[in-house]
This record gives sequence, C-alpha cells and structure tokens, in this order.
Amino acid sequence: MYKHLVALTLSFALYANADQDFPGPDWKDGPHPLASADAYSGGNISAFSGQYPKSLNYLLDNNSFTAQAFYSMYETLLETDPITAEYRPGLAQTWSIADDRKTFTFRIDDHARWSDGKPITAEDVLWTYDTIMNTNYLTGVHKVPLESFHRPEVLESNVVRFTAREVHWRNLGGAGSFTILPKHALEGKDFNKVHFAFPVVSGPYQIGEIKEGVFIQMQRREDWWARRYKRNAQVYNFDTITHRFYAERENAYEAFKDGILDVFPIYTARIWVKDAVGEKFDKNWIVKQRVQNFSPIGFQGFAMNTRRWPFNDTATRQAMSHLINRESMNKTLMYNQYFLHRSYFEDLYSSQHPCKNPFYAFDKKQARALLKQSGWKANPETGILEKDGRPFAFKFLTRSPSSDKFLAIYAEDLKDVGISFTIEKKDWAGWVKDMDKFNFDMTWSAWGASLRKDPEGMWSSKEADRLSGNNITGFKNARVDDIIEQQKSMFDIGARHDLVREIDGILAKDAPYALLWNINATRLVYWNKFGTPATVLSKFGNEQDAFSLWWNDEDAGAELEDAMESGNAVPGRPSNISFDATYGP
Repeated sequence: MYKHLVALTLSFALYANADQDFPGPDWKDGPHPLASADAYSGGNISAFSGQYPKSLNYLLDNNSFTAQAFYSMYETLLETDPITAEYRPGLAQTWSIADDRKTFTFRIDDHARWSDGKPITAEDVLWTYDTIMNTNYLTGVHKVPLESFHRPEVLESNVVRFTAREVHWRNLGGAGSFTILPKHALEGKDFNKVHFAFPVVSGPYQIGEIKEGVFIQMQRREDWWARRYKRNAQVYNFDTITHRFYAERENAYEAFKDGILDVFPIYTARIWVKDAVGEKFDKNWIVKQRVQNFSPIGFQGFAMNTRRWPFNDTATRQAMSHLINRESMNKTLMYNQYFLHRSYFEDLYSSQHPCKNPFYAFDKKQARALLKQSGWKANPETGILEKDGRPFAFKFLTRSPSSDKFLAIYAEDLKDVGISFTIEKKDWAGWVKDMDKFNFDMTWSAWGASLRKDPEGMWSSKEADRLSGNNITGFKNARVDDIIEQQKSMFDIGARHDLVREIDGILAKDAPYALLWNINATRLVYWNKFGTPATVLSKFGNEQDAFSLWWNDEDAGAELEDAMESGNAVPGRPSNISFDATYGP
C-alpha cells in the first residue's frame, strides 16, 4: 500500500547553494518527460467536473476543479519538474536565494505575455500579493504561505524580491507558487466578485462558452507565450476542454455511458465492480484502467466542529469514530475496494516507519465507555443520551445523495447507543458557504495531499478561526503548534516527516475527524479514442492529467466509430497501469 514512499525523498539542493541564479548550469529546456512524441493538437475532451462551482476563481473557491481550471489560465513564477518535483522555470526565467535563506529574487521571463499582448511584470506580482493579503477578500487559505513574507519589492520592471520574516523550508515555494494575475485587467474591481470573467490570462487555456449549471468550456490558446519552449511541446493538446456538471455522480456516469462525457474517474466501488461491465467494455469501446502512480494520499472522514457542543470533547469524538462500522461498509457497500484510514498522512508510513496510531475499529462497547467517561448518561425514559440537560442530537451537513446509504447505517448504530442526528442537505454552493463560516456540526469532508507536507494551514491553532480556511474542525493543540514552528526551519524533508508523523499521532488520538477509507490508485474509464502516454497519468497526478497529457487520436476515433457501427471489437489496452513498471521509480 505504501510502496511509493520513495517518491517523497525529494531534493532540496536549491537551498544548498545560496546567492546564485537558478536554474543552474545543468538545467536545460527539453521535451516533457511524459509527453508522447505522437501527440498533436486538436479536438475536444469532455469530462465530469462535479457540481457547478460557485466561482472559477481558485483564490476564492478552494476546490480541485476550480484549481485545475484556474491554473490552466494563470501561471506561477515557478513550476515543478514532473519527475523530480524540483522547481523549474515558470513565469520566472531565473531566480536567486540569498545566503540568509530569507531573500528570494525572481527575474520574469522576457517573453512572458498576457493574452492581450502586454508584458507580465513585477507589478503584476506585487498586485496579486496585495490582493491575496487584503483582509477584505475571502482568500483565507492562500494568505497562509504569503504571510511569511514582507510586502514584495519591485526592483525592475521584470524583477521582484521577496523577503521572508523567518527562515522556512516552504518559502521558495511560497513565493514562487501562487498564481500571478493581471493588474491592468483586474485593478479596481471587487475581487470577492471576480468569479467567471477573466478576459486576460497568461496560461495555455482561456474561458470559452459557458452555460450556467451545465458546462464550462476552456479554449486552447495558440498564442500562449510559453509554447516556444520544448517542455511545452505535445502537452495541452485539446482545442476545447468541456467541463460538464451534474448534481449527482450517478447521473454523470450515465452521461458517460451515453457518450456525452469522454472520460470518467470512478470513485464509487459499486460502479467500478458492477456497472463498468458489458458489451462496451468487453469489446474495448470503453477502456477500464486502474492507474497506480506516486500521487500523495489524502484522507477523508466525518469532520466534527470542535468549536461547538457536542464535539468540543475529545472522548466524545473518539466514541463517534468507534461507531462507524467501516469494516462492514467497505465489505457490503464498497466490495472491499478500500483500505481503512488510521492516519491523516497515509503515505508517510512504510515497513521502515510503521504507523502506530490507534485504529478505531467498530466497537460499541468501547464507544459507550468513552461516552460515559465524557459525562453522557441515558435518560431512563427515552434512552437518549443527555449531558448538562441536553440530549445528544446534532445536524449532519451533506452535499451529496450518494452519502445517504452510509449515513443511514451510521444513524442506526448511533441510535442504538442513544445518539440522533438529522441530515441537512445543501447543494455544493450552499455547503461551501456554510463551511467557509464553520456553520456545521458534522460533515463529510475529503482532502487531497501534497508531496511537501505542510501541516500549518489545516492544523495550526491560529488557523482555527480564519474564515474560509482549511482548519474546518477548529483543531487547536499547543504541542502541534510547537512542532509546526520547529519544522519551519528544517530543510531535511526526512526530518520534517518525522515531526509530521508526531503530529499525526496527536491527531489520531484527538480525533477531529472520524476517519473513513481511501484508495491508492485512480480508477478510470474512457472512450477508446484518445492517445495517452504509456503511464496514462503523470507521476504525482490524477485524472486531471488527461487535460494536459492526452490527445485526440483521429485514427483511434475512426476505428472506434466503425467498430460500434459493425458491432466489432477494437484492440484493448492494459487494465492495470503502474508508473514504476512503465517508466521507472
């Protein structure tokens, strides 16, 4: 399960040679290591992208689809190498790090241009920083890394300097990895209301047609300034990327089978095991692949709002974890397709670093003991647990009907020990609004992960009360705060991970989430008309790699069309893809 730990041993040699320009003399622009030489531009790809977003402004709407769309329109000073994960040029052609490890100077590429032809300048960088840090704007989670810096200095029209307040391993990434916006196009606007109108961009795509609630199209830019570089050849190939939105994933899958969608990542075990079968699969019209790469493993669980009763008590939260019959749910509802979480940082563990966190098995006896320890007593007449004269009842905020069957099981087991909850259903926009204000008791929340583990944004006490932030449970712990401070000045990623494992142990005992389950592979189905690299996805990515690495294969498309008309099969593709088997570790 954790064999890909090797992917986390990244080099941070950039800090070893301070006060010199990067990229170093050994760095050369070259072909993208995963792009296929057979790829060519053209055509369309249509994909399910969840529920219609409240915004396409990732700085305001922190979700994976909005991030993907936003990063296709706007770029960062630095990019990361798709194989080594080290930094390489983005908007910045070169950069330098001073001996004090706190001063970072970036020189913007002379060729960098906005879509209206104006040069991208240091003033754009400064304006974007000021916008994110403006207290009037709901850019909470993006403020965290930038708070480490004083206001940037414009040294020349294309040179900007960041000075950190303290030494921190993430400072280079913090300064170099936020999207740069066009000052001349957005200045004077209320940034909280900049959602779908982005007439000036810098990246490989721009917004095309939008049908509210139905789809958003992204159009390929032939005049993207960075197409001149070899690393950007045979990538970003589709002329149009159509993101379609459905309130329910089941409806989206039906649209995929009908050919309305071209590619569909399967997150539901029943669909993968029971529904992704039949003639279209047997005759290879639809490709079904399980792709395993080095993508960091996130976590999901029932988030409990520790700011408010009844989840402001540790033993109560632990009891809630013991009352989820994960083993049975995995077996009966999910065909044993998942592993059960015992960690918030699953990919930090291996045979060399075994996880010692407590495992919250389904155990009503243990749950009752914890509830009793917390002061809950059953009302002799109703059997309902009470504490301080209040019954144990809460609201579960949900945004997806697919969670109903899991919550029904949970409700029965809670009822058996004297706890009740009501389900409060919201659409995506309503759910996000409540989460931004921490207006919930319990909700189902899933999080991605990064290669460079940075616990501050989600687990620091000072983030517990920042609206629109990632510390949605309101978690506060003095020892965790101390560790977060300690790891800031550590450039050895292995040593940092030792400290993050200590944080993980504290989280496991404190139980801000009742952890659920996860999978360490991407399950994909797609119509057999696309060209893909041998690895299908990138080393560290997910299904969104289709938008940058795949291409419209006209020959395969014609062959598929003929086969479907005649009822014949087309050549199949591997059902299991392992990155290290096709490319190497």
